[in-house]
Parts: sequence; structure tokens; C-alpha cells
Amino acid sequence: MSQQHETEGQIKVGITCGDVNGVGLEVIMKTFMDARMLQLCTPLIYASNKLVSQQRKLLNMNDFQYQTVKNSSEAILRKTNLVNCWEEDVTVDFGKPTPESGQFAYRSLEAAVADLKNGTIDALVTAPINKSTIQSKDFQFAGHTEYFAHHFGVKEPLMFLVSENLKVAVVAGHVPIKDVSAHLSTDKIIAKLKTMALSLKRDFGVRKPRIAVLGLNPHAGDGGLIGKEEQDIIQPAIKKCFDEGMFVYGPYAADGFFGSGTYTKFDAVLAMYHDQGLAPFKALSFSSGVNFTAGLPIVRTSPDHGTAYDIAGKGTANEASLRDAIYLAIDILRKREEYDRINANPLAFGKQTKERD
Repeated sequence: MSQQHETEGQIKVGITCGDVNGVGLEVIMKTFMDARMLQLCTPLIYASNKLVSQQRKLLNMNDFQYQTVKNSSEAILRKTNLVNCWEEDVTVDFGKPTPESGQFAYRSLEAAVADLKNGTIDALVTAPINKSTIQSKDFQFAGHTEYFAHHFGVKEPLMFLVSENLKVAVVAGHVPIKDVSAHLSTDKIIAKLKTMALSLKRDFGVRKPRIAVLGLNPHAGDGGLIGKEEQDIIQPAIKKCFDEGMFVYGPYAADGFFGSGTYTKFDAVLAMYHDQGLAPFKALSFSSGVNFTAGLPIVRTSPDHGTAYDIAGKGTANEASLRDAIYLAIDILRKREEYDRINANPLAFGKQTKERD
């Protein structure tokens, strides 16, 4: 992101439409019906003019205004832009997962990622997909996180759920519960902790992050009585990172850790598996949580809710999480620019600080 983008509010944020039978386009339209959003960024929605016009009419959201462009290079600054990704008609059947809805969700994602790679957008916010219907020969991934890791050559991405008061990441992401233990290793946990620590510094401006690590088993194994993963895998990873100067603590029993409010004493929490971390996170931050993929060379965020088929087409979806995902993407871009500038020339930064003092 250039300094010009930052000072003039010209950050270009791509937004995928997600599953067309879910609430994706509804929350996108609701977000940008607030003209104040256009003072922060220039949005580029990846869908089709026919689809957006159809959903705008079905949802009675005629106040939503946008400009249709053929490609991202034609985007009009401080206007809501629609990048027309296809010309075909789309059958919208709110609340129902269909192969067609998955196909168009993928085409939106594919076009947006191409622009992310060529640098014509600065960040990407992904609306929710159905992980089953989007599967095809081109998309054979457990979810967005794995898809982005593949396309940007990252071995250990970090699914990072973020809200104002809580940040939670997971070691084993979209993995069946029966396979979680097999997906854990000391090296993998160390890699996740290092990715998390760097992200907290570079993406969130935390100078000396404090990280809590959860155990895998009930009561964090009870000293080996209820499983030995804590002793054999998790504790050695914590010790290794701590010995290298990281402020990493644990393993903590997950139930008591969240129930007692201990999480408030840390900058972030590393859970062992998906629901161990995401269940308490969504209980505490569902309306405002954001899913951020840490460890990538680009910025990708997403609302922390799914397609919400049960309310799709009713006009009652809450856009707060999508709006917060956009805010977070912009904040991370700015934090990264500042961090990289300081660390590229730390002596010059120290001199400037001393002069100000």
C-alpha cells in the first residue's frame, strides 16, 4: 500500500460475493449504503451486474448505488464499484445450497485473487461460502484459509479470529475431531506461535505480545492422566518459544481459561483445534468478530459468520461483522506499512523518536 493510498483514503478493497444463496450480497449492500464507508476505501465487489440488480430488487434495497466496471483497473475512486465477472443469468434460491451457487462463489473468488496477485487491489474481504458446494476440480480445499495458503505459497497459515477484546487462532483448522491429535506436532505448534507473534507485532502493533496456549485434553491432560499430548507435544513447543524470548504461556485447560476470564490477560490465544477456539470466540464476539488469515503476504479478512441460509433473503442479516472485516483489513494495511518502514530503517526511526522527545 502506498503512502498516497493512506493519506487520500484511496485504499482499494476487493470483496467477493460469497454464496449467492446466502447473505453475502445483502451484508455487502447494507455496508456500502452508508456513504461514510467510501471515505475510508474504494470497494470493488466481484460478482455480476445481473446478480446484484436481481438481489437489490428482491431485498428491496434500491438505495444501494454502484458503478459497473469491466476490470479493477477501471475502478472509480470513492465509489462502490462492481467488477462484472460473468454475463450469465444466476438462479437465486435463497437459503438453499446448490452446485450453481458454489460455482459462482468460486468465480468471484478466482477473479478477486487474480487482482490481489497483480496488485490492482490492496486487500480482500471474502463473503461466506458453502465449503461443500464450492468444491470442484479448481477448488479442492477445506476452506478459504487453505485456498489462500496454496495460492500464495504459505505452508503454515494461521486462522486468526479477531475482535476488540479477544484474538484466537488454531493449530488444526478444518480437520475432523478424530484426526486432530495426528495433526499436532511440536514443530507445527512452534511455527503457529511464531506466525502469531509476528502478526501481533506487524499487523496489530503489539510490541511485546503475550500469548496463551490451550491444552488439547480436558483439564490440559491432568498431568498425563487424560492424555499425554500436553507433556509430549505442547509443553516442549511452549518452552522452545519461551527460551527464544517469546512471552508464551500454558498449556491451559480451555474451559476454565475462558470461564474465569483469564483470556483478558493475554494479547492472543492459540487453541489446538477449530471448535476449541472458535466456540468461545463466537460466544463472546459473534456480532463483531472477524476472520483474518495471518502469515500471508497479502491481507485477507472475512466476517466470522457463515452463509446464514436460515435468514437469507429476509433482509434481516446484520452487516456489522463484514463492516468490521473491512475496517480490520484497512487497519492491518496501515500497521504493516508502519512496521515495515520502521524495521527497514530502525536507526532513522530511533533518531526521529529521540528528536521528538
